[in-house]
Amino acid sequence: MKKIVNFDSRYSLVIAFCLWFLTFSFVLRFVFLFWHFEEASWQFLDIIKTLFIGFFFDFGVASFILFPSILYITILPNKLIGSFLDKCIVYFFSFLTLFILVFTFLAEITFWEEFKNRFNFIAVDYLIYTYEVLSNIKESYNIYLLVSIVIAITVFFFLLFKKKCIYENVFKNKVNLKTRLTSLSIILFIVFLFLKFIPNSMAEWSSNRYNSEISKAGIYSFFAAFRNNQIKYERFYTTVDNEKAFAMIKKNLSDDKTTFSSDKLSIHRTINDTAINNEVKKNVIFIMVESLSASFMEKNGNTEKITPFLDSLVTKSVFFDNLYATGTRTVRGMEAITLSIPPTPGQSIVKRPENHNLFTIATVFKSKNYITNFFYGGDGYFDNMNSFFGGNGFDIYDRGRGSILNDDIKTKRYNIDDNEVTFENAWGICDENLYDKVITIADKQYKDNKLFFNFVMTTSNHRPYTYPENKIDIPSGTGRSGAVKYTDYALKQLFEKAKTKEWYKNTIFVIIADHCASSAGKNEIDIANYHIPAFIINSSEIESQIIGKQCSQIDLFPTLFSIFNWKYESNLFGKNVFDPSFEERALLGTYRKLTLMKNDKAMILSDQKKQTFNKWDKKTNNLSTIPMDKTFLEETIAWYQTADYLFTHKLLK
Repeated sequence: MKKIVNFDSRYSLVIAFCLWFLTFSFVLRFVFLFWHFEEASWQFLDIIKTLFIGFFFDFGVASFILFPSILYITILPNKLIGSFLDKCIVYFFSFLTLFILVFTFLAEITFWEEFKNRFNFIAVDYLIYTYEVLSNIKESYNIYLLVSIVIAITVFFFLLFKKKCIYENVFKNKVNLKTRLTSLSIILFIVFLFLKFIPNSMAEWSSNRYNSEISKAGIYSFFAAFRNNQIKYERFYTTVDNEKAFAMIKKNLSDDKTTFSSDKLSIHRTINDTAINNEVKKNVIFIMVESLSASFMEKNGNTEKITPFLDSLVTKSVFFDNLYATGTRTVRGMEAITLSIPPTPGQSIVKRPENHNLFTIATVFKSKNYITNFFYGGDGYFDNMNSFFGGNGFDIYDRGRGSILNDDIKTKRYNIDDNEVTFENAWGICDENLYDKVITIADKQYKDNKLFFNFVMTTSNHRPYTYPENKIDIPSGTGRSGAVKYTDYALKQLFEKAKTKEWYKNTIFVIIADHCASSAGKNEIDIANYHIPAFIINSSEIESQIIGKQCSQIDLFPTLFSIFNWKYESNLFGKNVFDPSFEERALLGTYRKLTLMKNDKAMILSDQKKQTFNKWDKKTNNLSTIPMDKTFLEETIAWYQTADYLFTHKLLK
């Protein structure tokens, strides 16, 4: 009978698996290439590199997968080959491995659909937060169909291996000691080589991000992210002298209202805005909206009319028209707002250990006798939010279904009860229900004569894009546009209800996105997909206006504190955008790429102690490399080196 391999051997199944895996990986790589036919580079050398580097990493993954099989062949005595025990072990683990790999290939496709990346640290997080992720998959896809497809493909190849006598070869052939030891030595050498000397970053060879991502192997990328959730700045990035770095940042943050401490390795300072007027104290309801790209708004050219309420606020608020998120995930937005800090490499500080008792905007509010609260419509254990906010002075209001992790909350936690919920999906209750809870608590806070700062994190604008029916003219669950329009609708309902309350006239509303709906593009930093809207609403202290200055999420609350004319201690990197000395810039990052942008120039730091200086074409969203500017480079390094230094040395107090 014709065989799938060209020789009979105890290693036939190992060889067949290897060929099968490499073929599937090759096909998947072409799927991704054609998926982004217009964005990926199709130059001959680029395609050859994409496929060759991809094959190299696939071979490494195959070696890891097959190592247990070769170890088993090595240690099993010849007399047990073909025995009942041998057959049970081989059949069971070969079927299981096939199933897992087929499932992984399909998972890579769905992950790519949402993030345009191979598996990364987001996929690592998804292993931890299983309830939300599995519920999201169930609500977004036909899970029974997907599982059926995985099983069908698995059974097909399992039976194909049997038909081609692969298992027959495995069970009838003995192996001598020399062959066993040689094969084990080879696989050990390959595994050691990849573990020790082949970082995942080796696949990032192209200026076209799609070619680099397609060159990666998903499984290899997953475990690389698992190992590198926190990256030591001084080891992986270009540095300058610490005192020089802090001096540069102090110069950027200084103005005639700021007095710095004498510590050379610190940005601690006193900010005094009371020279103009007396301090203002108003309640603040801060709303961080999930995935609200600036491109959704009519002002930025969108013609779908999905943000009518937010569009109406542009001329009735302090509207930030040229503001950029620091990252691509919710925890990055939270980090930027609460800590007012550039993104540090690796995971967000929100998810790191030892992130309690930091200097945050809550520290400033509490110094003015405010109570501070965090509202989230899902379970705040997700992404370590409860631990971070609870460890930094916020009382927690969340769904509280029950955490599989220790939230380590140092403050009070309150549940949003079932009788307060009319609609809920995988990620939490609908925005309307969340805002109703905020209003209920604000009523109580007002009755108790308390100034409040309420931090609200929404969830409705998130896959599976479901929301209450008959609220807007786009059916629930049909896509992002409907979720955005419902998000806008819920905000309008919040304001209509709030306006009936006595506390409304003494309450400022601040709205900003956590990040854009999409962050991936062909450039290593896709700048247009960091552009987000922000509003300060209902402030009689300053006239409505559109701020065109290029600025960052980290500048939002220092600007608000200035509007309030507050004198306060600060350990924040953000600056009041109204200050005449404010230098326009934005700080953008992924978990490995760190960027300083000024107007149309962008310096990108990479974790191989490399950097590129680029010119950004806003119309095309393209980056083109330009000659290095040493001064610009050192300033970029200073922003990120000082931020990392303060956190790692426990000085963000």
